[in-house]
Amino acid sequence: MAESAAPLLATLRAIVGEANVLTSDSDVAPYLTDWRDRYHGRARAVVRPSTTAEVAAVMRCCAEHGVAVVPQGGNTGLCGGATPDEAGGEVVVSLSRLNRVRAIDADNATLTVEAGMPLERVQQAAAAAGLLFPLSLAAEGSCAIGGNLATNAGGTAVLRYGNARELVLGLEVVLADGRIWNGLRGLRKDNAGYDVKQLFLGSEGTLGIITAAVLKLFPRSRTSATAWIALADVEAAIALLSRLRQALGDRLTGYELLGRACVDLARARFPALPDPLPDHAWYVLAQADDPATDSPLARQLEAALTAAIEQGVAQDVAIAQSTQQAQALWELRERVPEAQRLEGLNIKHDISLPVSKVPEFLDQARSQLDLALHGVRYIVFGHLGDGNLHYNLSAPVGADAQDFLEQAGRAQRIVYDLVAQLGGSFSAEHGIGRLKRDELTRYRPAVEVELMRRIKRALDPDHLLNPGKVI
Repeated sequence: MAESAAPLLATLRAIVGEANVLTSDSDVAPYLTDWRDRYHGRARAVVRPSTTAEVAAVMRCCAEHGVAVVPQGGNTGLCGGATPDEAGGEVVVSLSRLNRVRAIDADNATLTVEAGMPLERVQQAAAAAGLLFPLSLAAEGSCAIGGNLATNAGGTAVLRYGNARELVLGLEVVLADGRIWNGLRGLRKDNAGYDVKQLFLGSEGTLGIITAAVLKLFPRSRTSATAWIALADVEAAIALLSRLRQALGDRLTGYELLGRACVDLARARFPALPDPLPDHAWYVLAQADDPATDSPLARQLEAALTAAIEQGVAQDVAIAQSTQQAQALWELRERVPEAQRLEGLNIKHDISLPVSKVPEFLDQARSQLDLALHGVRYIVFGHLGDGNLHYNLSAPVGADAQDFLEQAGRAQRIVYDLVAQLGGSFSAEHGIGRLKRDELTRYRPAVEVELMRRIKRALDPDHLLNPGKVI
């Protein structure tokens, strides 16, 4: 250990206890690599505070020593936003021990939780109060709510409830100088100046460390209906989306698009998964929910889908007849990212478009990529209801995946240029991290980037919070 690091580490141990300052290679290793195994960093130490006061003291200590801090929740991010750099001088601050429920106010429909609490436990705490926290994504068993808020996570219920930033009423944040901003207000109307919390939501730990949040809760579903729908093309999927919105209103919670290649890949890796309607080009997994116990929701969904088949919009439908069948359909959808990870290295794009532009994007992108990357395989799925596609490219059968990855820059330029032309975004729900920093300056207006830099300088003038990420 370098002698210069000793005073810093001694102070950190005094703050959080010796057992919670990790420095050995084996202890720190799980914190130094991202979920996709794309980024590998080094760290001076991993520190695990258990209270906001400890986070603040750690931040003050690091600021006094001029040491940068990398906040980390569940370490399930997909853009390298929680991975330290390769120099080895940064301190990783793991929030996993800040994992408590601070308050439940059922009458106000709010839940106050600490940032290290796994998303699944947040959902369970809301359910125990007879309410719903609707943020849901495949990593919910291991991702932390603080990371969800820091990346403005999306997930499968954005169509009805919005992204993570729309589910937050208040925040508690440790600032770059170690001060604590307590904005844990459970108010739906609070028009007192700037909405400061929005600066930190989606900022990926570059402006402050989120330590707790007041979350919005909703009535829990008592009636649910889930359908797996086969379609000839994406135009039909969009037409069906409009029909289901008319028929069900805001009870339509999820509307997920999957290409046949996604189903084949998921079932190849997880053979127990169902295949209700084989041999179709495209599928939609639709779910509707109603808080009423005597809701006619299932009949209304079935009627809307029957009419869609009769009028040639949908080709076939399988409606879940039990909770278990519905869960199996959702598992099929949620296993796709893991199946692709197991398949090998691939080129990922997390993009969003106006829903009406999705078919045009798919046609043009495929035409250009077929010429640029012969034999490329398309693994396309995502949250069609809100225009978010995971437009992923796998190497041709038999090709070397590493050689294919060397074409990532070429592929991304084709995809992102087209997305920009169609009024979309190159980053829909995974954030920027390290992966997309250059894209931010390329595709966002210069004045917008300059505003971001001014905010960064104002809140973190010494560049100590998650440097090298976002901007």
